[in-house]
Amino acid sequence: MVKAKDDEIKKAILDYIGVLGFAKSAYMGVKTNKFKGFFVGSCLAKSLEDVRAALALKGINIEKVSGTIKGLERK
Repeated sequence: MVKAKDDEIKKAILDYIGVLGFAKSAYMGVKTNKFKGFFVGSCLAKSLEDVRAALALKGINIEKVSGTIKGLERK
């Protein structure tokens, strides 16, 4: 869950790990209305560190990581 747009996130990942890495990460945006002001993305667990590094290099902060959308809900 991040405060950024899908295009910014895709560009950050492509710049850092390239097209092949992007494909291997299986990144995709998740459309949900549960989290106003946040964007939810999905990737494979084995690629999570690469995706996190790519976003960090572009200054995009990850608010929360979870294995399920239900796990992202704030309590």
